[in-house]
Amino acid sequence: MAAPGTDTIAPARRERTGWYFYDWANSAFSTTVLTVFLGPFLTTTTEIAAGCPLGTDDCTGRVHPFGLTIAAGSFYPYVVSLSVFLTVFVLPVMGAIADRAPRKKPLLAGAAFLGAAATIAMVFVTGDRYLLGGLLFLVANIAFGAAVVVYNSFLPQLAGPDERDKVSSRGWALGYLGGGLLLAANLVAVMILSIDGDDQRTMDIARFCIVSAGVWWAVFTLIPLRWLKEHPAAGAAAEAGRGNVLTDGFKQLGHTLRSLKAYPLTLFFLLAYLIYNDGIQTVIALAAQFGSEELDLTQSTLIVTILIVQFLAFGGALLLGALANRIGARKTVLLSLALWLVVIAAAYWLPAGQPLPFMLLGAGIGIVMGGSQALSRSLFSQLIPNGREGEYYGFYEISDKGTSWLGPLLFGLIFQLTDSYRLGIISLVVFFVVGGILLSLVPMRRAITAAGNTPPRLI
Repeated sequence: MAAPGTDTIAPARRERTGWYFYDWANSAFSTTVLTVFLGPFLTTTTEIAAGCPLGTDDCTGRVHPFGLTIAAGSFYPYVVSLSVFLTVFVLPVMGAIADRAPRKKPLLAGAAFLGAAATIAMVFVTGDRYLLGGLLFLVANIAFGAAVVVYNSFLPQLAGPDERDKVSSRGWALGYLGGGLLLAANLVAVMILSIDGDDQRTMDIARFCIVSAGVWWAVFTLIPLRWLKEHPAAGAAAEAGRGNVLTDGFKQLGHTLRSLKAYPLTLFFLLAYLIYNDGIQTVIALAAQFGSEELDLTQSTLIVTILIVQFLAFGGALLLGALANRIGARKTVLLSLALWLVVIAAAYWLPAGQPLPFMLLGAGIGIVMGGSQALSRSLFSQLIPNGREGEYYGFYEISDKGTSWLGPLLFGLIFQLTDSYRLGIISLVVFFVVGGILLSLVPMRRAITAAGNTPPRLI
């Protein structure tokens, strides 16, 4: 018989490695699909459906999905907005099922493989099939969010309170690496296979790059499904037999909302975060569309820029984290929001057809993006009552996914009215200004004390 404890060390390490690899798996969807290829690809497909020949600049055509009249350039932002709005209704239900289910891996497999399958099915989005592309994206993005809920629910069973930061950070880092490596491979494919002036070939390459992300997602999901173990909560099997799991998510959301009323300063901070984070998520989601449609940049330029963002975001988080140790996390977040305003203003004035300024702007985004999000998460952790971390972070995640439809919606409306991507991007300034003002008004020390926690030396 092994000595006490020795038989658990290797399995624990193996389980954690398996957990890390789901971040590696799904980051391909975030980078290759969401951040780079899908926006320009689906917009061009929509422009073809609107009657604009492939390769046409400044298409002002309209499409009519389900009887609605929509500018071709607004279709993708609207679909992004709709997908995230619908995700709000899926995440609490998935969270309730994951909490009550004795086995979580089938839930992770179901959501991940559904999202990967919808991504792979983009191979059929040819010609003017913009509606098919929009519907497949809705399925893939909602499944992506649902899988993340289940994935995150494994963390408390894989690490104690003192280890979770380290374990979570390693998964985050591996995700950046995995997403960046596939994106780099797709960049090589674009550079080798593209032919100047052959727009149809460019569209075909983009479509297969999107499909590659679905294959990557599906294949590497097999590792966590193999190495993770089931850790059913006490009484989970019994709870699964009572009530309706499809309504439990909404009941839990209502319970969380009611409990937040007892901590109004926590709720006030969360409101500030949701507003400025909406601007951050919109910039990330629509940067590729802005670069291709407004600045006439090539796919290879967009991919290189996203790679710059991908790898600098990790370094930026470390840099701003070190700064927070000197001046406090809230001041550092406020500084990052001021830098976001500079980024938005610079984007408005970027010259068309010049890759270098766009890449430099991407470097700026990478530096501020990781830090602003990482420090916001740590600030929120100070405002959570002890023993209720999972419930509050669940609400934090639901809200994060659920409010980032406002930015794409505003962007789409501005383009619908003005046919200008530059005015669409500059309109996002309001999220950083309002969010920053609200954050500056939160009395952090009083808020932390009200939640029953001890404030850190610097905030």
